Amino acid sequence: MNDTPSLSDGARDALMTAAREAASAAYAPYSRFHVGAALLMADGSVVTGANVENASYGLSLCAETVAVAKILSGTRLAVEAVAVTGGAPGEAGQGTRVTPCGRCRQVLNEIAQVGGTDPLVWCDGAEGVLELRLSQLLPHAFGPANLL
Repeated sequence: MNDTPSLSDGARDALMTAAREAASAAYAPYSRFHVGAALLMADGSVVTGANVENASYGLSLCAETVAVAKILSGTRLAVEAVAVTGGAPGEAGQGTRVTPCGRCRQVLNEIAQVGGTDPLVWCDGAEGVLELRLSQLLPHAFGPANLL
């Protein structure tokens, strides 16, 4: 684990609740797997996203990508933590633990590098919440700094 101190359990629980609520708004008629993400910003605000599927599967959007798009289309603030959960409709967090997919790890890395953070990532499932730093999920990441 990282030596950086964790945020409080209360902050984690509130962010996981926001992610579960976001999952309930997912548009997932094909997979029927609802994913919700909640991002805690440096100013204390929370930005959420839910997965949005498309009949042309490659055009689908993951919950984390939706949340990051909201951030990048508005005020850009540092991301302190990310909560991710998923499952069957109405059952987010009750099955296998959900972690961000590879694409979402890269998308989260972009916003983290822009904000100069290494956010905590909380992944929800029936076996409990896994806590990692984004750098642990995506070691040796490629990002904006590599293009300078």
